[in-house]
Amino acid sequence: MKKLFDSVSEDCSRSVTQSYSTSFSMATKMLDASIRNHIYNIYGFVRFADEIVDSFHEYPKEELLNRFEDDLYFSLKNKISLNPILNSFQKTVNVFSIDKTLIAAFLKSMRWDLEKKVYKTEKDYKDYIYGSADVVGLMCLKVFVKGDNAKYKELKPSAMALGSAFQKVNFLRDLKNDYQELRPLNLLFFNVFKWATRQKIKVYDFGTFTVNGVANMGLGRFKENFGASGVFRDSFQKLF
Repeated sequence: MKKLFDSVSEDCSRSVTQSYSTSFSMATKMLDASIRNHIYNIYGFVRFADEIVDSFHEYPKEELLNRFEDDLYFSLKNKISLNPILNSFQKTVNVFSIDKTLIAAFLKSMRWDLEKKVYKTEKDYKDYIYGSADVVGLMCLKVFVKGDNAKYKELKPSAMALGSAFQKVNFLRDLKNDYQELRPLNLLFFNVFKWATRQKIKVYDFGTFTVNGVANMGLGRFKENFGASGVFRDSFQKLF
């Protein structure tokens, strides 16, 4: 019966891929049948982890991520999980001996999405991209080379570069979406900040991280770029 459960689990990973990314699922269909499901399995895992930190704003995200991570490592050790996404992922990890350090680096970046909002150094920026994108490419590469370690080492730099490129495209796409959604507010804030700077006002508040009552982290990040701490106060500090 475990075979049937594994099959149902992989169906779930494939459904997640097809539901969340039309382009990725179409590209995956072009892969050989012997590895296709394993790529779905990897995508399902990284997508669910990403959903926890990026989408579940009304839920205890840190607790959810903790549980997800605990269940993951249990599944890797015992080769089973009642979470079908983790069950299919552990199968791929164990079949292709995917390095656990790649998984740890990915989860570290997911935690940064919960805790760290500003990346001030190039090292922080590169570390985040490595954990959130490069390692995903390396997991897939493990599947592609089917255990050929020499080929894996040869292709590793290219796989990492491709993962970085995809992530940078995502950054640009998110920036474009934030700009289009928040452009009227951005223009208003820009002019207010410009006036405040001329008046030598250091601390200023223009409301919460919400648009029409809904949390908007793009707006929050925009404010933080001007030095806001994220906890806004109806106060001004005049510099003399």
